[in-house]
Amino acid sequence: MDIFEPLTLGRTRLANRVAMAPLTRLRAGEDGVPGDLLVEHYQQRAGLGLIITEGTYPVREGRTWIGQPGIETDAQVAGWKRVTDAVHAAGGRIALQIMHGGRISHPEITGTGRVVSASALAAPGEVRIPSGKADHPVAHALEIDEIPDVVRGFADAARRAIEAGFDAVEVHGANGYLIQQFLAPSSNQRDDAYGRTPEGRARLAIEVVTAVAEAVGADRTGIRLSPEHNIQGVVDSDPAETAATYAALAAGIAPLGIAFVDILHADLRGELVQAIRRDSGTPVIGNSGFSSQTTRDEASALITEGVVDAVAVGRAAIANPDLIERWRHDAEENTPNPGTFYGPTGEGYIDYPTLARV
Repeated sequence: MDIFEPLTLGRTRLANRVAMAPLTRLRAGEDGVPGDLLVEHYQQRAGLGLIITEGTYPVREGRTWIGQPGIETDAQVAGWKRVTDAVHAAGGRIALQIMHGGRISHPEITGTGRVVSASALAAPGEVRIPSGKADHPVAHALEIDEIPDVVRGFADAARRAIEAGFDAVEVHGANGYLIQQFLAPSSNQRDDAYGRTPEGRARLAIEVVTAVAEAVGADRTGIRLSPEHNIQGVVDSDPAETAATYAALAAGIAPLGIAFVDILHADLRGELVQAIRRDSGTPVIGNSGFSSQTTRDEASALITEGVVDAVAVGRAAIANPDLIERWRHDAEENTPNPGTFYGPTGEGYIDYPTLARV
């Protein structure tokens, strides 16, 4: 195998084994409707085997940032339909990442008067709100009878994503957002069926993936995980407990036969990641982390050694719309500009040159 070989994930056939990692960019305005910038940005990167979009909120209470896109309203669905049409016209495949931020937000952003999580704890640090910056508030601990609404929100969002033309959906269970807030003991101090044990902490993730698979088909469903990534106050400090929790999650989703698991971890060759891969029985998209930019050689080695089935790249995909062609010809890459990663304009978003424009 090599990175340029095709791969089938569920019902989606990829032209190569390089995926665009989900990357928050905040270009969807106050109303969360994808516009011309998103259409152009994603279409430019259609040469990648699979584009996984930025985290997109399923319901307003799951909104994390101003400028984040949603998939809740008819206008948002229509906006995303323009994106998927453009990507497909360019020969690409695209999956929507469905993301509920949980406590990583603020009532001024959710508009519901609260943020929610597994337990009544505040995330560390600050969040940007319209008036400036504010501390993350103490979250409302979801009641047992509120959790089915959260699950239903993911499933409804998945249906809307398919209506918008997406090839697949990815449930965001990583990076300290709501589902991972349930997975980690540091943020889940519940003593009911959604806490207390590894099986309890994994329960919400399993229920969401199950509901999404029932809504749109397991062969169009994936989940992103980031065990031991330890950000935004979600910390996996006990390796044995972490391994047990993700083993419970893998066992819970294994019977579904979903399309892929997308794992962000610094050691993709390690036992934790490989156990998730083995126990879920699912193809794995691997992302080696945020500490350094993924190189062509690293991606190639992960595939040729059989460590993962596909590789997700972030900064290289931001800066190189034609990344696959650059890697295929071992060409020099553009350097990403972190100062333009977030913001409302096209600078650093749709203006990186391709080889043809250099």
